[in-house]
Amino acid sequence: MTHWFHRNPLKATAPASFNLYGVASSPSANKICNDLRTARVRLLDMFTDSTCTPEVMKKVSDDYFSLLQGFILPLDGTTQESKLRFIHNFKWTDTLQGNIGSAQQDAVFELVSMAFNVAIWYTKFASRLSGKENITEEEAKDVHRSLKIAAGTFKTLKESHIPRLITPAEKGRDLEARVIDTYIIQSQAEAQEVTIARAIELKHNASLIAALAYETANFYQKADHTLNTLDPECSAKWRKYLQLKQDFYMAYAHCYHGQTLLAADKCGEAIRSLQEAEKYYSRAEALCKEYRQTKGPGSTAKPSEQLFFLKLGALIKNTLEKCQRENGFIYFHKVPAEAPALELKASYGLAEPTPFELPALSAQCTPEVYATFDLTKGPKDDKAKAKHDEEIKPVKEPDVKPQKDTGCVIS
Repeated sequence: MTHWFHRNPLKATAPASFNLYGVASSPSANKICNDLRTARVRLLDMFTDSTCTPEVMKKVSDDYFSLLQGFILPLDGTTQESKLRFIHNFKWTDTLQGNIGSAQQDAVFELVSMAFNVAIWYTKFASRLSGKENITEEEAKDVHRSLKIAAGTFKTLKESHIPRLITPAEKGRDLEARVIDTYIIQSQAEAQEVTIARAIELKHNASLIAALAYETANFYQKADHTLNTLDPECSAKWRKYLQLKQDFYMAYAHCYHGQTLLAADKCGEAIRSLQEAEKYYSRAEALCKEYRQTKGPGSTAKPSEQLFFLKLGALIKNTLEKCQRENGFIYFHKVPAEAPALELKASYGLAEPTPFELPALSAQCTPEVYATFDLTKGPKDDKAKAKHDEEIKPVKEPDVKPQKDTGCVIS
């Protein structure tokens, strides 16, 4: 499959014991705490299990979130939130900030941080699958589906859950608007890359491919602009990726727009459009080198040496030569000084985020069991409270190297 995606590290977290001694005053209450601890550990293990599938991730994350909601939703019919919401301290790192975490004594903070990591997992699953040799059509659909799930999860967290936090997100942290907006937009753009590959494979109309490429380039531009006020130390490499993808898909758009113009007997404009494609391709090539040389979270891949990149260069060159030959034999059109404007709007193929839905509250979390959590009988779990400046051990992620691209595209 002709794709390569930049990925930031997974979030890391300190252990959460859910040891509410004294507070959990019944066997059923203690079982909920024990099951929460076990479900959390299992979910964290899945993030680094290279055999984990979206179906398994959905099941394991639902198991945890269904129990965690007992610490968020009111079960006594008298309050707007659970009396257990602020009883346990949780600490998480951020994808751009290294091993220094931030802590909040809030179950909603745990929910949004864990769900954020689930979304990151979906992007990494999509990236790993798209790097396979001889990818099947069903696997390509899994890549597309996973990226839309990631986009929808980020979007739902931003709109529905992060606003509920008592302590707002610090600048540059994952839950801050600039960062989570960039993840939303990037996931949508990458899903559209899969759509473009499919449209090319099925030889769809060049005008549709040009429009999709133009929309995708605009997504990457928007994502880059969203990060432009973030500290370059943690965002520079990410921004280089977004910039090179913007130029790459602008080159795609001008290349296929040139084919559309040639088909409409506008050979001079077609040549100028292909020349513009060459310009954007050269810019993308330079940004590939800058990406490799820029320090920061992300891979050390050489995107300009990947076949998806080289194939576009050859396509632009061959299409331009064809237009120039046709112009010399048939059309004799003047090549305009200005490139034709890309006033393109895709009517089909745009990737819409898949909304994130929490599972139903666990059947274990009943009003009767809830009543046996007695906040007067024991201290809150303050002894687990972590300091902001304490380091958290980073997640040891699978060492997945991109496989050699055989030139296979979605079939």
